[in-house]
This record gives sequence, C-alpha cells and structure tokens, in this order.
Amino acid sequence: MKIAILKERRPHETRVAATPETVKKLKGLGVEEVLVETGAGTAAAYTDHAFGEAGAMIVPDAAAAMGAADIVFRIQRPMVAADGIDEVALLRQGQVLMAPLGALTNRELVDMLAAKGVTAFALELIPRITRAQSMDILSSQANLAGYKAVLTAANNYGRILPQMMTPGGTLAPSRTFIMGVGVAGLQAIATARRLGSIVTATDVRPATKEQVQSLGAKFVAVEDEEFKAAETAGGYAKEMSAEYRAKQAALVAEHIRTQDIVVTTALIPGRKAPVLVTEEMVASMKPGSVIVDMAVEQGGNCPLSEFGKIVEHHGVRIVGPANLPGELATDSSSLFSRNLLNFITPMVDKESKALKIDTADEVVKGTLVIQNGQVVHPSLVQS
Repeated sequence: MKIAILKERRPHETRVAATPETVKKLKGLGVEEVLVETGAGTAAAYTDHAFGEAGAMIVPDAAAAMGAADIVFRIQRPMVAADGIDEVALLRQGQVLMAPLGALTNRELVDMLAAKGVTAFALELIPRITRAQSMDILSSQANLAGYKAVLTAANNYGRILPQMMTPGGTLAPSRTFIMGVGVAGLQAIATARRLGSIVTATDVRPATKEQVQSLGAKFVAVEDEEFKAAETAGGYAKEMSAEYRAKQAALVAEHIRTQDIVVTTALIPGRKAPVLVTEEMVASMKPGSVIVDMAVEQGGNCPLSEFGKIVEHHGVRIVGPANLPGELATDSSSLFSRNLLNFITPMVDKESKALKIDTADEVVKGTLVIQNGQVVHPSLVQS
C-alpha cells in the first residue's frame, strides 16, 4: 500500500496532508511507501529533508506521486480543468482518495471522480460521534480558525482589546460579539476573553448557552419554544422559521450597535451560509468597528463581506478571510494529518497491511461517497 501526499495548488492554501510525525506512524502501520511531492510541506515549515528523514520518498511532481500511489491524501478537493489545473485527470481507476470534497454541494466533482473509477471518502462528512472525534477535520481546523479570527479582528481594530490603566488615563475594554457557538465560536470566545475583551455570544442551539457562560461570556438569544428544539441529532443547528429569525434579528440588531468586534461563524452543512449581519446592522455600528466573517466562503453571514478581502462599509472594516487555518499552517497541518492518520488506521488490515473498507462501519458509511466508480452515499444516490 502506497500513499501520495501532494502539494496543494488551490489559492490561499498553505497546509499539507501529512507531517514527518504522521509519515513515521503510517510506515509503522505497514504502509509500504509514503510518496511526498517535493515542496509539499514547505509553506507549512515541513521540509523535504524532514519528510525524507521520517521515511518518506520525495518525488518530483504530482504525477509521479499519484502515478505510484494506491491512496491519495488531500487537504483540499482536487482541482478540475475549469480551475486552471486538472488534478482529477491524474487519478486512475481503483485509487482511493481521502479528502474534504464538499460532496453535498459539488455534485459535478463527485460525478467526475466516479467517472474515473476511484473510491472517494469525503472527510467533511465524518459523523459527530465519540469514536470519530479524533478524525474530525472540521473540528480541528475550526478550533484554530476561531482563535485566528479573533487575532485577525484585533489586528484590524484601531484600539486595544483589554482595559488598560495608564498614567495618561484609563482605556475602556473592547466589546466582542461571537455569532455561532460551534467549535470555532467557542475558541473565539475563549481567545477574546484571554485578550481582555468583554464577550457576548449567540447561537440558536440551546445547549450552547451553558457552554458560553462557562467561558465567562454572556449569552444573547430569543429563548422561546422554537429555540428549545433548534438542534439536530448530529449537533448541528436547524434552519429556523422566518418568524424566529425576525425576532432574533431584532435582538441582534439592538445588541450589535454597541459592539466593537463581531465574529460570525454560522454554517449549515450543504447550504448557503445564513445572513446574520445585514447592511442596516453594519450601518448602526460604531465607526472603527470590525467584522470577521468566517462563513464568507459559503456566501457569508454578512452580505457585504468579500472572499479574501478586507473592505470598509459605513466606517466598519469587514474581513472575509480566505483560509484562517492556512494562516497557522504548521499547527493546522499537524492536526489535519493526525485526523487522517486516525481515520485510516482502523481500515488497515493488521495481517495483510492492505486497506479494508468495511461499509458496515458507521464512520466508513458516513464518509464513503464513491466506491469503485459508483456513487454510494445516501445523500447523493439518485432515486
């Protein structure tokens, strides 16, 4: 069994799907060869030399890595011809692809991969169960993104975050509002609190109230009957009714006027990001305030945000970060590669050292999108 680690070519991507640490552990599992494309880890501070010392074989390009590999690890979904580089063309029948594919919203890519005859796992679909926590790429990357979002906000805010008493007078603490209290939101709350800001947070899921309060922040939400039932069995937020959204928007609109920093994190799997901060809300904010829209890649929680750009409207600076985990490439690569290691380990047969795909396994069933060229995931199989 041979595994390919490629240099990521999508814009703004600096991470790599393996590290020298995980290369050693993959070899320890019985993987015959880990083929690392030259320069694959450079942007994340993992050198070819370090990979070689760990036991990897350094190959000159993506074609050489994929041509010899049985399994391909990726940080990003493969690029297609329309993206300027056709990485899908390098795949061959029988190969196994393990990567975040955005499978529920990229059906065209799924069909292209199926046509190549590959087996593909969409890592973003790893189920939210206890056994799979160590494999959960969304959580590991969101954790770092939430941290970096607050630092990004602080860098774009023209004042300090904590209260500061000086001989020249006292500087008041900033006020930070976190919208969406998942993994990213919780880390954003903790980071903003550590930096001395007064933090409030909101989410439609009732279970998050206690989590917010445990971090020393104040919870802001319309707590009616719909709110009490606003969480799926998988732990995701449900889409709320128009009536609830109107009530919540009114509460947020009143609250946001007094905030200095707003970090939005709200996403609904497979759907466009919900609008949480309208232009009217932006216009009501104080000049010099900052919004960091972590959902900008999926349409944004603020309609004024722009992917990969910092823009200013009504005196408010709005940041649309292209890849927050990629700004912490060394650590985010480390966590992602461990997630991948933990994902593949149960599938490696202890005796034959070959990949054994058990479709009865809950994790496999949840992530297996294509098997031997056939689309098999229940959410994608056409009736």
